[in-house]
Amino acid sequence: MLITTKTYTRRSIMSYTYLTIEERSKIEVLVQEGYKINHIANLLGRHRSTIYRELNRCSTPSYVAKASQADANQLASHKGRKAKHTPKLLEDIQHKLEMTWSPEQIVGRDYQEKLSFKTIYNWIYEGILNVPLQVLRHKGKGRQPQETRGKFNIGRSISKRPKSVRNRQAFGHWELDTMVSSRGKSKGYLATFAERKSRLYLAFLIPNRTKDAMHNAIEQLTSNLPDQALKSFTSDRGKEFACYPDVEASGIDFYFADAYSAWQRGTNENSNGLMREFFPKKLI
Repeated sequence: MLITTKTYTRRSIMSYTYLTIEERSKIEVLVQEGYKINHIANLLGRHRSTIYRELNRCSTPSYVAKASQADANQLASHKGRKAKHTPKLLEDIQHKLEMTWSPEQIVGRDYQEKLSFKTIYNWIYEGILNVPLQVLRHKGKGRQPQETRGKFNIGRSISKRPKSVRNRQAFGHWELDTMVSSRGKSKGYLATFAERKSRLYLAFLIPNRTKDAMHNAIEQLTSNLPDQALKSFTSDRGKEFACYPDVEASGIDFYFADAYSAWQRGTNENSNGLMREFFPKKLI
């Protein structure tokens, strides 16, 4: 498919801050045809970092122009709004912080459409929330090492999951993850399971993060619970969860969270954080 382009001067490039829907549509077609980031940037008269960020932000499982534009519109609609705090809101957030929830998890769990996690950080630093900085589990941490365990792009998206699961109306919907001990030859692994309604949290030692090891851990869980307590699983797209077809064959629905969206599995993420506090990496 031929995409028409025009020559851009440096001034015209600098005049545009945000990608337009037309540009996003061209990006979608060019990506489908296998064009590299540098080539796309040259065709659109954009800096390669702009194209890289756009694809990195919106390529799960593939880049779709309309979805990217809708996401950009939503972000723009919230820009500049100053969140209002009420005594009830502050009390709820403060309670969760004292229970070692992170601002990201609080927003993802209860206030996704109403509040930004950055606002909570600001309220803490400004003294609006009366909690010590020590309640922030991840305070002062630098950027984490890039994930190297591998991903895959098949399986049902979390967007297909029934709303009743998100609302925690029934017991039996689990969030899955893995944890790794300190690096080195003695490294160990845990398969973790958090039930969304009750917050029941279980962990099993596994020898590695392969799909076979994870499947064995899942079988340990399922063999000790009745069928009505095993309605669905939700995980990220780590390669250890490539065992999902076998799980679905047993009658359990399996869903996958979006990339870089840990809040979509907030119950498990929060429980893993608590596990880390009381059992540091070197002890697991």
